[in-house]
Amino acid sequence: MALRMTDQEVNGVTVLEIEGRIVLGEESNAFREKVKSLLAAGKKKIVLNLANVGYIDSAGLGTLVATFHSARSQGATLKLANLGSKFKEVLQVTKLMTVFDTYDSEALAVQSFAK
Repeated sequence: MALRMTDQEVNGVTVLEIEGRIVLGEESNAFREKVKSLLAAGKKKIVLNLANVGYIDSAGLGTLVATFHSARSQGATLKLANLGSKFKEVLQVTKLMTVFDTYDSEALAVQSFAK
């Protein structure tokens, strides 16, 4: 299944909704390029809505970490919202839960930028 991504502005925050699987190959590359284009467009507040991500492999995780660091190095902030239980489990096992700002809902993630 191809990765589908749609972005929209919510209160000055770019919300990127991701649907599908973040896996090695085209999906990871498409995800990386999408975030790169948002950063190039000057977006500094980005929420990744992961509610519809069914699966992420190690390459996908690597891409997620790389985009997170890339965003940070450009003065942007990347936050994760709506993690599924499997996704959460993978982040806990890999100790990445401590790296990312995660929120139970897109609304909470967007609100967190207002603080």
